[in-house]
Amino acid sequence: MNVEGELRGLAPFQIRQAERLFRRNVDSDQLVSLALGREVYQVAKALGRRVGVLLSREGKVEKVILGTREILYLPDLGRYRLGSGRLRRLRLVFSDLSKEENGEAVIPSDIYTDLEKLRLDAVIAVRENDQDLAVTFAHLVSVRSIDEEPFVTEQIKVYQPGMLSFSSIIQAIEHELEFDKREKPKSGGAVLIGVYSKSDPHWKDSIEELRELARTAGVHVVDTIIQRRVPDPRTLVGKGKLEDIVLRCLRLEAELLIFDGELKPHQWRIITNSTELKVLDRSMLILDIFAQRARSSDGRLQVELAQLKYNLPRLVEKDVGLSRLTGGIGGRGPGETKLEISRRRARDRIRELEKRIEKLRSQRELRRQKRKGVPLPLVAIIGYTNAGKSTLFNALTSSAELAEDKLFATLEPSQGRYVLPPTEEESMQGQYGTPIVFTDTVGFIRDLPEELRNAFRATLEELYEAHVLLHVVDASNPFAEEQIRSVELVLEEMELLSVKRILVWNKSDLLTEESKEQVRHISWRGDGAPIFVSAAKRIGFEQLVESIRSAVLSFVANSIERAEGTLR
Repeated sequence: MNVEGELRGLAPFQIRQAERLFRRNVDSDQLVSLALGREVYQVAKALGRRVGVLLSREGKVEKVILGTREILYLPDLGRYRLGSGRLRRLRLVFSDLSKEENGEAVIPSDIYTDLEKLRLDAVIAVRENDQDLAVTFAHLVSVRSIDEEPFVTEQIKVYQPGMLSFSSIIQAIEHELEFDKREKPKSGGAVLIGVYSKSDPHWKDSIEELRELARTAGVHVVDTIIQRRVPDPRTLVGKGKLEDIVLRCLRLEAELLIFDGELKPHQWRIITNSTELKVLDRSMLILDIFAQRARSSDGRLQVELAQLKYNLPRLVEKDVGLSRLTGGIGGRGPGETKLEISRRRARDRIRELEKRIEKLRSQRELRRQKRKGVPLPLVAIIGYTNAGKSTLFNALTSSAELAEDKLFATLEPSQGRYVLPPTEEESMQGQYGTPIVFTDTVGFIRDLPEELRNAFRATLEELYEAHVLLHVVDASNPFAEEQIRSVELVLEEMELLSVKRILVWNKSDLLTEESKEQVRHISWRGDGAPIFVSAAKRIGFEQLVESIRSAVLSFVANSIERAEGTLR
């Protein structure tokens, strides 16, 4: 058995001193024996650094660990036990070299962290005072609130082996934790983490949107952690804060960390390997929502393509304890690693999906060419996600498309025919109203992953055929102005700002007259006055229809002129 930990600077005879600790055994009913406690302290004092011993329930020394004078780093003991009711079946006995004047042994904060994170049976600090052995030990307890400390500590200035029955203590602890596990339902939720610069004025909007994305994905959020700082290049939140987050997740029994923003591949790897929790960033969460809601074969192909492209740089082998080499008869040399196989298969699948999507794109282009033969005005409904676009589309076209109070309820483009009511002059001439086509598109969102935007370009291609854009805004959203800017930024990137646009304030029934007046003063990059409607209650449709009629009038006139020229 070898000594682990900080061995640099030690002579062979000093390492052998530590190795002698493996010879010690402790009675299973003892917290620690006097002989082991004294030897751990004497070896630590001789080496000038902390010494720790991991004891099994049976009292056998399983590991001997050396640290620095201030810190004792425990080795990897396997995956953290995140569930309550089970302990590690190991207890830590370590030396306390602090300068306590009252002679009591002290348990530092990092050892308390190990107790909670690794779910040890107990942690036991020992120190010699003349001929006596001072012992301080701590163990986990059941708590009813996450703000309570999940452990208790007891100090004994003069320790005697027969004072405590360790087996009875452990039995009582596990009974309490097991009972608490039955009484308390497992949360299995997520913790949201946002790291924002101190100069960012929109951080509240960003974290609320992340919370709404989590709700849409069906994730139960149990806590939110905010940091106002310069992002750490390795872990985004900093090493110390990451340890605090892990402990928070343990207490909340959370299984998922969701970061607001995009994690770089190396950051994702470091955080994942440091926490043993499932880690997502904002882009991964959006991709997951799209994967849940894609219905058509075209949509599912595009979502899969976006996920593969996003996850390809993050394909790593997490468990270093497993062999990464393939084997089998006929294999020569080191072979191909599992990681390389995964990446190669992902690249092959990406090429296959791109070919299939390109074929579908050609078919859509053919259908659009056929539609151009029937010169009907096309009105595209655009806007930030969950602004009420699908509800408005259903109300105008008498359709029954899915419309929910969730982000990205609509992923597939939908089209519906609508006939503008005839004007009084048209009625007198016996003419019918003007038919137009509405198309409902996927909602916009800020910082949409580039892979997803490219994969869903087929949905956005409908906008290039539109003659009018209905920009729908949720009037009741306190961050409506920022959402307008986000949509206009995408339209600018797509060179669509020159298309005639109508600004539609939806959910206006939730506004007071004072709020409406404030909304009217919000600037936007378009012409004409905004229109207030309520798609759910069909309020304000008369003015909306008249605005649409005015916008498509020139298109209809030009189409008739071209048709007459062809006949002549």
